[in-house]
Amino acid sequence: MKDSIIILSGGMDSTTLLYEYKERIALAVSYDYGSRHNAKELAFAKWHCEHLGIPQIVIPLDFMQKYFTSSLLIGGEEIPEGHYADENMKSTVVPFRNGIMLAIAAGMAESRGLKYVMMANHGGDHAIYPDCRPEFVSAMSAAISAGTYEGLQILAPYTDITKGDIAVRGKKLGIDYSKTWSCYKGGTKHCGKCGTCIERKEALAAAGIEDSTEYED
Repeated sequence: MKDSIIILSGGMDSTTLLYEYKERIALAVSYDYGSRHNAKELAFAKWHCEHLGIPQIVIPLDFMQKYFTSSLLIGGEEIPEGHYADENMKSTVVPFRNGIMLAIAAGMAESRGLKYVMMANHGGDHAIYPDCRPEFVSAMSAAISAGTYEGLQILAPYTDITKGDIAVRGKKLGIDYSKTWSCYKGGTKHCGKCGTCIERKEALAAAGIEDSTEYED
């Protein structure tokens, strides 16, 4: 039964969620919010939606680039290098990004008679991103339920697992992760040094997947 809308970035996590729950997904929504890597991600999000025959809508959120502060956004300070556990990675937080995206997706879901909004946050996000943590997901789901006639809810099945666990699921699903984008710097190749590149390498290795990602020398 097609009862869900998914927030799809084009990265490893949301792409895995797209494939794992494809039978339930009526619509994928992607956001162009002015991040350095948006163009790379959105191209892959479109490819996977077309491959699976799932409709996709891309919504521009250019106000975030204009009015929010984050190194992830075009015009922000340089993307830091290092692991997500490092303090400097906090600069990549886009304030309340998931809250905004979930609210929009909830309105779209209710408009289409759907019951769930899917997001692909995972356990590795918790240390650095407040709007990926279990308490946020629970509170936001309660707010969405209270604010919709049909009591819509958030489905976030990866909240308590690692990116490596997600990659294991993707391996079983036969996902080609070379058709996903992670690097926050958004260059022609993955930099291999920022937090999300390091996490990508670790996840693929943990799942026993050959890493065919093109990294800068």
